[in-house]
Amino acid sequence: MTSPATSPVAIPDTTPAPAKDVGPATPPGAADRRRWLALAVVMTAAFMDLVDVTIVNIAIPSIERDLSATFGSIQWITAGYALAFAAGLITGGRLGDIYGRKRLFLLGITGFTLASALCGFAVNPEMLVASRLLQGAMAALMVPQVLAIIHVTFPAHERGKVFGMFGAIVGLGAVSGPLLGALLTQWNLFGLEWRPIFLINLPVGIAGVILGRKFITESKAPKALRLDVVGVVLVTGALLMLIYPLTRGRELGWPLWGYLCMAGSLLVFAAFVAYEKVKTRKDGSPLVELSLFKVKSFAAGIAVQLTFGVTLGIFFLVWTLYMQIGLGWSPLHAGLTGLPFSLAVSTAAGLSVQKLVPRFGRKVLQTGALTMAAGVLIYLWEAGRYGADISTWQMVPPLVVMGLGMGLIVAPLTDAVLSDVPREHSGSASGLINTVQQMGTALGLGLVSVVFFGVVDDRRATTPDAVATAFTDGFQNALWWVAGVLVGIFLLMFALPRRRVAVVG
Repeated sequence: MTSPATSPVAIPDTTPAPAKDVGPATPPGAADRRRWLALAVVMTAAFMDLVDVTIVNIAIPSIERDLSATFGSIQWITAGYALAFAAGLITGGRLGDIYGRKRLFLLGITGFTLASALCGFAVNPEMLVASRLLQGAMAALMVPQVLAIIHVTFPAHERGKVFGMFGAIVGLGAVSGPLLGALLTQWNLFGLEWRPIFLINLPVGIAGVILGRKFITESKAPKALRLDVVGVVLVTGALLMLIYPLTRGRELGWPLWGYLCMAGSLLVFAAFVAYEKVKTRKDGSPLVELSLFKVKSFAAGIAVQLTFGVTLGIFFLVWTLYMQIGLGWSPLHAGLTGLPFSLAVSTAAGLSVQKLVPRFGRKVLQTGALTMAAGVLIYLWEAGRYGADISTWQMVPPLVVMGLGMGLIVAPLTDAVLSDVPREHSGSASGLINTVQQMGTALGLGLVSVVFFGVVDDRRATTPDAVATAFTDGFQNALWWVAGVLVGIFLLMFALPRRRVAVVG
């Protein structure tokens, strides 16, 4: 979805790519094989990142027990990754534009694999949190290159199909992550309990490095760019000032400095925007291409990505804690319960780009937001009616409805944001897309302190029945927030183009 149009007819891409975005000359057949093999490699890396997020959620209660971690540490195991990821994504995208997307991809996947090993061998919560921060930072180097490599490798008239495949990978990650995490945690392989959820990244990461070196063609921005160090410091500082006190506030009793820090982050963000304007006039190498926000599809899509990230950040952590601690379910029970949701996401994501969006445009995404909100409201009703006696089968209907709604959003939204972006800024744009979603996710994880733990803490439960009641009440409160954010997303989507067309260039 790129711009308002009356017809969804695809327009072939006739504009040649900039010279530096094209690899060395090869026979047409070999070049075609190489680009599809390169696509397989970068999508495997994206899959590894997606699985890593969902696989950790399902193992959180096991980590809490094994390492005697506090709820604050648990939040940091998830939010720390999202924060490091968000803080580094814009920089990672720009570094790919400057030094080469293949080079940064290989550096990122190597570091991600090493950080996964450190997570797997963590001996206390502090080491695990530090390793997750490193893992997030390495993912910030790797993930922006995935969309950038796709963007410069495939012409516009093929990107719809490719992004449809990307959406299917998102769905597959959603399917396999919780179930794989549940199985690995439940099996307790070699007495390692939760640790294999991280160690499984090692063979996948090593294969990605070897195959990436062979099949990915190097590309970079067609004009020389320089890293905007001041911009990096300002945007990273602003993100830390916003999310750190939000995540730590509950544990520390919501001190005054936390509120001042969050308010100050807005000033730092404003200073960042002002500096980027100066940097653009000075040498044309800003960290963020502010001109991208003049593209309506990009600006609107970025706003939706941010708020959608908040939804995901709140729901998935709260959902896991509700099932495993509140209801006392095993990791495998919780993982299998999430399977209908994941299958629904995968199915809807595969259909949305290829079949629905070309015909119905933004109405597909808006339908997704309302459908997901409807599923949340059904879940709210069931949690209130059945309480601690709720069963997996009773959860299936709301989870399927939520999954279908999410699937209608995730795949076409990426295409909506990126499709009208100039090739030379594809790395920066990809970094921005992932940054705002991860920033939203980190904000959502931080808000868990307010919308979930605030309710649970107030109950001071000491018996299993009281714990179940407290966690059910906290879960319901969090779902009201999720439903409200989804309504906001529906309204924001009116700023997206009505129809989708393939864009030239």
